[in-house]
Amino acid sequence: MTTYLPTLKQLQYLVALREHGHFGRAAAASYVSQSTLSAGIRELETLLGVTLVERSRRVVRFTPLGQEVIVKARSILREAEELTDLVQAAGKPLSGSLRMSVIPTIAPFMLPRMLPRLRRERPDLKLFLREEPTDTALENLQHGRVDCVLLALPYAVGDAAIAPICEDRLLVAFTPEQGREPPDTISPTAIDEGRLLMLEDGHCLKEHALAACNRPELRNEATMIGTSLHTLVQMVDNGLGITMLPQMALDAGILAGTRVVARPLKAPNAAREIALVWRRASPREADFQLLADEIRAG
Repeated sequence: MTTYLPTLKQLQYLVALREHGHFGRAAAASYVSQSTLSAGIRELETLLGVTLVERSRRVVRFTPLGQEVIVKARSILREAEELTDLVQAAGKPLSGSLRMSVIPTIAPFMLPRMLPRLRRERPDLKLFLREEPTDTALENLQHGRVDCVLLALPYAVGDAAIAPICEDRLLVAFTPEQGREPPDTISPTAIDEGRLLMLEDGHCLKEHALAACNRPELRNEATMIGTSLHTLVQMVDNGLGITMLPQMALDAGILAGTRVVARPLKAPNAAREIALVWRRASPREADFQLLADEIRAG
């Protein structure tokens, strides 16, 4: 008697619908039409003989059994990803497809320097990049949507393998008073909490900067408004306050064309550590170690 099993594609459609909560968005994320995705999920339900999704015009709800199937589907898809990784790991080092998430306070400053050399020295590597906040990147890593994440520590990364890349010190950025020479360093006690501009919640650089200052009142008083470091620099340049920047942003020329200057924060932990992380059980660990070496060399 022939047993028909769900396909990986059907499981991918189901997981995409759970993640996006909308047939149109799930279809777009899966690079198929909405009708194709909907038909794939209906075929899965017919195959299993159960209803997994309750459909209405406005809401997509999963049945209790559907929620259980989602958990198992994610596990199966991760296993399939690891099978592909195992085959790729047996081939040429650091070759084939590799999906990497990079956080927004690293991507625009490190990638332009790193990618041209990677393309030149590792032509068989197809690197697919996603720029996203740390929490989202780590969730995608856990669920197998990306293979590794380039982020900043300290941060709780769970049961992930870590390869340190470099230290990235923090500096205070401000517009100097006319006729006065800026100091060589800035003490955390000299920071006016009413003028401190920080990235909005979700950016780990905010937490690193506040931890380095070791002033609890800054968390309540600082203005969490910037959506990017470039936005913060423009606000500082227009006299709206001061902010904190990583050294790599300065090295990339973020202050070019502005009146803003930056001075090191005089504090014991005024730095973050850039690191590459991946799932500890991944068979491509050797590739990730090689990639970390390539990033360090950049």
